[in-house]
Formats: sequence, structure tokens, C-alpha cells
Amino acid sequence: MPPIAVTDSKPAASIEKRESRHETPPADPRAIQLAKIHALLQKTILLTAVILSIWLLGPVLMVVFAATLLAVILHNLALLAQRWIRLPYWLALTLVVVILLAAFAGLIWSSGPTIAEQATRLRVALTTQAYAVRAQLGTSEFGRTLLDYLPQALGGTQTGGSGGEGMGSRIAGSMTGVLSSAFGAVGTLAVILIAGLYFALSPALYVNGLLRLFPTAHRPTARELLLVAGRTLWAWTAGQALDMFVVGLLSALGLWFIGVPLALALGVVAGLANFIPYIGAFIGAIPAILLGLSVGTREGLMVLGLYTAIQFFEGNVMAPLIQRHAVQMPPGVTILSQTVFGTILGLPGLILASPLTAALLAVMDRASPPLDESDRV
Repeated sequence: MPPIAVTDSKPAASIEKRESRHETPPADPRAIQLAKIHALLQKTILLTAVILSIWLLGPVLMVVFAATLLAVILHNLALLAQRWIRLPYWLALTLVVVILLAAFAGLIWSSGPTIAEQATRLRVALTTQAYAVRAQLGTSEFGRTLLDYLPQALGGTQTGGSGGEGMGSRIAGSMTGVLSSAFGAVGTLAVILIAGLYFALSPALYVNGLLRLFPTAHRPTARELLLVAGRTLWAWTAGQALDMFVVGLLSALGLWFIGVPLALALGVVAGLANFIPYIGAFIGAIPAILLGLSVGTREGLMVLGLYTAIQFFEGNVMAPLIQRHAVQMPPGVTILSQTVFGTILGLPGLILASPLTAALLAVMDRASPPLDESDRV
């Protein structure tokens, strides 16, 4: 009887798998911890670099964002013209720019002298009224105390701030000084207009160049987020333009009916100030109330009631209708963003805080997953 060969009942593949499993060294907990610390340090350094760039290069970044906002407006207006008239994009953009320039020139030709005259009279009247109010406050103890706490820009006696500025403040101030001295207000506006026109003329060129800065795996997501930001800026601008027009028109008509002088100039101020949500309402109302008080106490109270009614209508009727088709921004977030950007970037940050915040909120909403029902408060 031949001997029986004894073989292993387990397959060779199973043996190899088991051997390879035994040969794999266990993960080192210290290496995992070091990798986590390394990733955290990278994110911290990146966030710090972004914050320092915004702080030191704030004026330049505001010019870039203003040019981008203008490009978004021109681009979407050109798309609308292209849809209605069936023109090539560059020709539609040219038509939009020509129409806007013609409308601006027509406004200057027809109403420019009147608006300029009223603006000059408004400045003189406000200066006179401010001195009168300051003199009236100086006659009482409470008024003098109030003047001591008001800065000089608002007619007070407080000089504000100590002489010792930090190095960061000096650097940021020097950046602002370089920008203002190199261009000035008119030059900066020209840069914004020219850059915005070039951005709108070839938007794909600049967007594709920006996308090349991202890793290949993240480019589809970055492209989607950039498109979301552009649509949000256009929706916010369109809604805010309608809001500004209605507020300015109602203010001018109401002031003319009350009998306050310079109603047209005050209406223009109210409409332009409404570009800044919430805070702009107070900025536009203060000159009208001061001029109303210069006519009489009754007129001043009527102007206060008029602006209160206009803002009530704007906040409870117009804003919900506009936000239904545009952008919804929580009031608390809007005011906090104006405070933060205004503190860091000055007046340009205050003016552009709302569209910038709207774009950031839209990008964050698209980039982050929605909350589950169990996670909601």
C-alpha cells in the first residue's frame, strides 16, 4: 500500500495573506500625532498669512474687489443685452458701456448744474447747522459732557488715540498712504473702472488664471464656488440698486412735500447712502433732519417721521420682495460685517462689506454640507 501524502488543508493564498498581515508593522501612535500637528500648523500658518495679507494690503484688495464687482455688473448686463438683441458678447458689452456713459452724460448735462449747486448749498447749510448745534450743546452741562466724548470728526472735542502706534498700524497706514498718494480718489476710481472693464471683457481669461492656482483635484470645486460668488454678487447688486432708487425717490418727494430745501440733493444722498444696509439709513437721514431743524422744529420732526416711514416700508415690504429673488442676509451678520470690515479697511471696507459678506456666505453655504434635522437647534 503506497504511503498517503499529507498536505495542508488551507490554501496557499490564505497562508500568504496571513504572513503578509503579520509582516505589516503596526502604526506608530507618535507618527500619527505628529502628522496631525503638522496639518494643524499648516492650516494655522495659511490662516495667519491670509489675515496679515488682508490687514496690510486691505486698500489694494478693496480696489480689486470693487473692480470685480463692477465686472460682474457689466458682464451680466452684457448677457442680458446679448439675450435680447442676439449680439456677440463683445458687441453687447460695448453697447452696455455706451448706454451707461450716455445716460451718465445726459444726467450731468440736464441735472448736473442743479445737483452741483444743491450739493454746494447742502454742504454750506450742514456746516452752518453743525456749528449751531455745537454752540447749543455748549450752553448746558450735559451738552459739554457729550462734546467731550465725541470725536472731532463729529464736532466734538475728543482728539482720540495716543501717539504711540504699533509697527503693524504704521505699515497698514503706509499702504493706505501709498495708494492714496499714487492715485488719489480720482485715480483709484479710474483704476477700478478700467480694471473692471477689462475683467468684464474677458472674464474666462482671469477666472481660468485664478483656477490654475488650485490643485488639479480641487479645481472643479473652486470653479463652482467662483460661479456661485459671481451670481450672488449680481443678485445682491441688482436688488440693492432697486432699493436705492426707491428710497432716493421717496425721500426726495417727501422732503419736497414737507418744504425742506435741497430736496433733490438730499434724496440723492439718501439713495446713495442706502447702498450700505442699515447704517446707510442713518447716514442719509442725518443731513435731512439737520436741514429740517434749520427750518423749524415741526419740519425736523416731520423729516424724522418721513425717514422712519420710508425705512419701515423698505425693511418690511421692499426688502422681503427683493430678497425673495436675490440674497438673504441676516441683519446681525450684516451689521457685524460692516463693523469688522470698516474697522480693518476703513471707509472702503464699510462700503463694500455687504456685497463681500453676501459672496462669502454663499460660498460657505455651498462648500459646507447642510445640517441634519437632528443637528438643528
